[in-house]
Amino acid sequence: MDAGFVSWLFVMSVGASALGGMLGMASGIFIVPILTLFGGVGLRTAIGASIVSVIACSCGSAASFLEGGLTNVRLAIVLETATTLGALTGVFLVGLAPAPFLYGLFAVVLLVSAHQMFARRSDPAGTSIADPPGNWADKLRLHASYPDHLLGRSVTYQVRQLPQGMFLMYAAGMISALLGIGSGVLKIPAMDTALRLPIKVSSATSNFMIGVTAAASAGAYFIRGDIVPALAGPVALGSVLGSVVGARILMRVSNEKVRVLFVVVLIALAAQMLLSAFHIVLFGKAA
Repeated sequence: MDAGFVSWLFVMSVGASALGGMLGMASGIFIVPILTLFGGVGLRTAIGASIVSVIACSCGSAASFLEGGLTNVRLAIVLETATTLGALTGVFLVGLAPAPFLYGLFAVVLLVSAHQMFARRSDPAGTSIADPPGNWADKLRLHASYPDHLLGRSVTYQVRQLPQGMFLMYAAGMISALLGIGSGVLKIPAMDTALRLPIKVSSATSNFMIGVTAAASAGAYFIRGDIVPALAGPVALGSVLGSVVGARILMRVSNEKVRVLFVVVLIALAAQMLLSAFHIVLFGKAA
């Protein structure tokens, strides 16, 4: 592996992790196609490197998000239980539904999520009327606040519709397991539209959660030999730097800009999934 390729890996992972860290998505959703299409890396090896990058990205930005008061740790722990159960269900259901159907379904889910997130621009801080007193969010003390540097004050938000949010988290984990992708791309729309969280809190909390999920599967990939240190090393180092950059950007931009960027990414991913559903390959070779 020459120095030029290592440098390319580092720079690529910095950019992918900065975008993924800022949006609270697994950076692997960008790194895997880049490695396979432009780096000539095998799919399993690329997935192994992306899992390491997700862990590095989550760990690298976690400190910044926690220090900045954006991550709702109590909520993350509650939601992670539903996502994990969904992922386990997805593992048992693998092979029952044809891949084109799953890709098409996922594209529809992404487009609906993009529409709902774009329509909710008028409530960027989650200031809608809260659920009746005594709901599950009250009992679990999930409501919190975060400092908004642009507004110069602390913004208080209420977690709404927790049962619906838990169901959507379960579905996100199941779909991610069926398609072999990170669930962050579905977690954030669920937190945004069902739980009515501010988009910055959704991104930071999702980023905290994806590291836990990736760590659970990293051991299996390492045992199978899919994690190549020479490849994963530069990607991990770049991911740490990129995640810190993404975290700093997120804390300094408005909710509106983050929401619009996330909607654009959702639409682009939906287009990619629709192409996969119809076996259309624009770059590289079909798997």
